[in-house]
Amino acid sequence: MSIPYGQDTPLLDTLISVATDAARQAGAVLAECTRNGFRIEHKQIINLVTDADHQAEQRIIDVIHDAFPTHRVLAEERGLTEEPPSRYKWVIDPLDGTTNFAHGFPAYCVSIGVECDGCGIIGVVYDPTRDELFTAQIGHGAYLNGFPISVSKTDHLDRALLVTGFAYDIRETPNNNLNHFVRFALKVQGLRRTGTAALDLCYVAAGRFDGFWEVKLNPWDMAAGVVILREAGGRVTDLKGAPHSIYGQELVASNGPIHQAMLDLLQEDAPPS
Repeated sequence: MSIPYGQDTPLLDTLISVATDAARQAGAVLAECTRNGFRIEHKQIINLVTDADHQAEQRIIDVIHDAFPTHRVLAEERGLTEEPPSRYKWVIDPLDGTTNFAHGFPAYCVSIGVECDGCGIIGVVYDPTRDELFTAQIGHGAYLNGFPISVSKTDHLDRALLVTGFAYDIRETPNNNLNHFVRFALKVQGLRRTGTAALDLCYVAAGRFDGFWEVKLNPWDMAAGVVILREAGGRVTDLKGAPHSIYGQELVASNGPIHQAMLDLLQEDAPPS
C-alpha cells in the first residue's frame, strides 16, 4: 500500500509520537481506575461502558487536539466530530475489552488509528497490563516496544492457533459467528477468544496467533490493528476475500499462508450471493 499524497516521514513521525503519547496517557487513566474503582453502566444487557472508558477517551482527544486542533476524531463513546473538515481522522477506542476490564481480567487495551483521505496510515495499540506498545506507520514496518515484529510462517490450519470474538448481540442475531467457531474448532490446532479485537490483530502481527476472524466489528475495533498487521506482513480481507474496510463490520486477518484456507472454511455454509 502506498503512502497517500503528502505523507512525508517527518509528519508520520509526529503523528505516531502524538498517538503513542495519547495511548500511554489513556493507559495511565485505566491503571488509576483499576486502583481507585470505577462505575459500570449498561448500553445493552451484555454491553458495558465504564467511566474509565469516558475518562480515557477524553484524555486521548485532549492530546490529539493539543497537537492537531483541525483533525477529526471518531471515538467509540463520543462518535464523529465532523468539524472542522480535515484530511485526517483519528479513530480511537479508549478501552477495547471493557467487559474484561470490568471483571478484572487483564486483556484490554487502548487503540488509536489515524486515517488520511480514508487510508489508514498510523496504528498504535497499548496494553497497560503488560506495558506492551504495538506501533506502525505506513511503509515503515510494525514494532512492539520498539522492536520489529512480523507474522508467523504457519502454512496449514491443523498447525494454526486462531482467535475470534462474538458481538454483543450474540443472543439476538443469527449472524453470531457460532457456526464459524464450531467449524474452525474442529480444523485447527487451537482456538481462542480474548475479548479484544485490537489485541487479536496485534497478536497476529507479532506471530502469537496465525489468524483472526470476526463479524459485527466497529471501525475503532480495527483501525489501528489493521495498520499494524499489514505492516507486519499480514493479510486482511472481508469474509469473502474482498478488500477490507474498517467500515465493513467484518474481517479475516492472517499471516498470509493460511488465509485462503480460512476463507474457504468461512464460505462452506454461506448462502448464495
